[in-house]
Formats: sequence, structure tokens, C-alpha cells
Amino acid sequence: MANYKELGKTGKDEGGLLETVKVIVQALLIALVIRTFLFQPFNIPSGSLIPTLLIGDYLFVSKYAYGYSRYSFPFGHMLPKIGGADGRVIGSAPKRGDIAVFKLPRDNSTDYIKRVIGLPGDKIQMVDGVLIINGQKIKKEKLSQTEVAAGAGFKDRATFYRETLPNGVSYVIQELDLYGNKLGRNTPLYEVPPAHFFMVGDNRDNSLDSRDTSAQGVGFVPYENFVGRAEIIFFSVEEEGAAWKVWEWPWTVRWNRLLKPVA
Repeated sequence: MANYKELGKTGKDEGGLLETVKVIVQALLIALVIRTFLFQPFNIPSGSLIPTLLIGDYLFVSKYAYGYSRYSFPFGHMLPKIGGADGRVIGSAPKRGDIAVFKLPRDNSTDYIKRVIGLPGDKIQMVDGVLIINGQKIKKEKLSQTEVAAGAGFKDRATFYRETLPNGVSYVIQELDLYGNKLGRNTPLYEVPPAHFFMVGDNRDNSLDSRDTSAQGVGFVPYENFVGRAEIIFFSVEEEGAAWKVWEWPWTVRWNRLLKPVA
């Protein structure tokens, strides 16, 4: 009888282990579906969208906001084109003022995040730092100035302005006095091609974006390349901190940025 009892116990143990494996596999599949079709986490590695997004912010990006293209999936640059001529299914075009993640056109694999400024057919230009869309100067209101770190121990002075787009979307941009690249303050007149968008960073003097149409720049971004729209900051840690250093969270986490909507 002792042997039968031991066999029965082993069977229960094996059954419990199998159920645990099933739960783990199911959880992984659910997470994969959510990440592929609904929300994908991204972190901000650069300061091109300061002051809206900071280095160390972690975001959820809605994949469904613009529909789906091959770039909605892992290794999308290796997949065949899907959908119609614009390469998307269940598509919904990005709106002016959205902050969106997209694949860099020159390699179709690197994730970039910028603000949508120009829509297909728009004429875009920067003159003395003033954004002009279809011949209309965009309202630019000076807010404040402050000293900011410029790297390697240097300091710079940042000036903040509020821009308001023709559709009413309003946000704050930053210009730098000393060390920023001011070439982007005066640009040629760009005409956005069909099914493409003009993307610009809020940190105007420190952003590689659609203002650079060279082979090393960003240029116009095809609709197909959009991954999703930034929705909410779910975590944020100071630039000198690290998300995995849990013991440092009390003083490195930016608690006031948690669950902050992206706008």
C-alpha cells in the first residue's frame, strides 16, 4: 500500500507542475497579444522631446491607434508589406500634435519618437524659430527661462515657449541659447508627400527629425512606419538612476510623472 500512496502523490505533484506550466504559458501568450495588438512599452533614451518627455520616462504606446502595419510586429522590417497602398490595415491617420513612435525610414528598424507636425500635402517651414504651416505662423508664446545641464559639466540656458497648432493642440517646446544646433530654426520650405508625415521634437535645438532630409536624417515618415501613439507615462526614473535599482527608487523615481498622460 505504501508504494501505491507514493505513486499517487507523485501523480499529484506532476499534475500540479503541469497546471503551473499551463498558467505561465497562458500568461505569456496574453502578454504577447497585448504587446503586439494593444499596448507596447517604450522608454525614452534621449532628450529630443524635452520638456514633454524626459530621459528615463517609460511609456505605454497604443498599437491600435493608427491601425496595423508590418512594423506593428517584431522584426517587422523583415516581413512583407500588408494592407493596401499605405501598408496598413484598420488604419486611422495620425493627428497633428500626436506624439508617436515610428520606425526610422532610413533603416526601417530603429524606433524613434517625435511629435506629428505636418500632415500629407502640408507645406512646412521654420523661420527664425517660428513654425509655419501652410503659410500660417503658429502661435508661439514665451513662458520662462532656466539653467539646464548641457553635458560634460557645462550649463546652458533654456527658453520655454508654448506652441498652439491650428487644430488647438498646445504644448511646450524648448530652445537652447548656447550649445543647441540652431540650424533647424531656419529651414527650406518642405511639402509633405502623400501618405507621409513631418515629425519634429519639442527640444527644437537638440532633435534629429524631419527637418533633416539628408541620408543621415529622418526626413518624411511614411504612414506605414508608424508603430503607435504615446499614451501614458507609467514609470519614470532620473537620468542618473536605473529602473532595475529598486533600492534607489525612493530618491530616483520621479513620482510626480507616474501615470501622467502624454500630450
